[in-house]
Amino acid sequence: MKTTIIYIFSFIMINSLHAQIKGKPIIDMHQHARFKVWLDENGSHYPRMCFPVPCEPEPAKARNGEDILKIALEEMKKYNVVKAVVSDENLENVYKWKASAPEKFIAGGAFFSIQAADSVKFREELKKGNIGVMGEIGVQYDGMAPNNKELGPYFSLAEEFDIPVLIHCGGIGGGDHRFNLSAGNPLLVQEVLIRHPNLRIYIENAAWPFLEEITSLMYRYPNVYADFSTIVWLAPEKTVYTYLKGLIDNGLGKRIMYGSDQMEWPESIGIGIERIQKADFLTEEQKRDFFYNNAARFLKLTDEEIKMHHKQ
Repeated sequence: MKTTIIYIFSFIMINSLHAQIKGKPIIDMHQHARFKVWLDENGSHYPRMCFPVPCEPEPAKARNGEDILKIALEEMKKYNVVKAVVSDENLENVYKWKASAPEKFIAGGAFFSIQAADSVKFREELKKGNIGVMGEIGVQYDGMAPNNKELGPYFSLAEEFDIPVLIHCGGIGGGDHRFNLSAGNPLLVQEVLIRHPNLRIYIENAAWPFLEEITSLMYRYPNVYADFSTIVWLAPEKTVYTYLKGLIDNGLGKRIMYGSDQMEWPESIGIGIERIQKADFLTEEQKRDFFYNNAARFLKLTDEEIKMHHKQ
């Protein structure tokens, strides 16, 4: 009986959330164009990650690489995600995703080590208009900090072509031993902004858990925004809300944007949206800023694009 009541309550809550979201456009500032799932020793897709370990991960919905794009598009349609930044180190993967829904995807050029980056190639793609975002720049996974001068050519390209930069910066990442926690301090981004004052940059996960540091950086530099992404579905709900409330209480509600950080678990798109939608400390205006308005401003969407998104 208790299980039945819980199920009914959950069903009502989910449908109520859908009703609140329906018809309101959402921009997802952080997805990945993957065509590969990682398999365990039994040949099954690894479950969706969760932190902190030990925890109970949920089974993955995708069964193979093609499922990732298919389910991602279904999630985007279900939650009215009208625009999404999608990136990968393999630009061909990005272009395949973009070709599946050209009006929805903005292509990003990602790299997770400086050795994998190619500024000449990026310049060619930028000239052709194929890339709209520089990043995700995930060199923290290779132990490199954002203020490393080797990244200069990529920041210069973003400045020259007036495209945003998405940089992984914070205290949460994969299990590779090269991932450098201290390189995630967002105060290191100040040196980047001194060298590249016109850069439009957004920080992944709002640099969780560096609340004071990201607040200081964003107070000082109005061209710095943040996505609130992986942590939304990866960490415990209380952790998510505590950090987000801290950002809101610090007055940053006009510069935080939704990102799912969809990797090989496309169901994370909707999970993140529903978690934020049910946050009772957010006003409806703050939710609309978070889900759409802030990103529309940051991406410099035209009035025509914004009107079109609200008609969909």
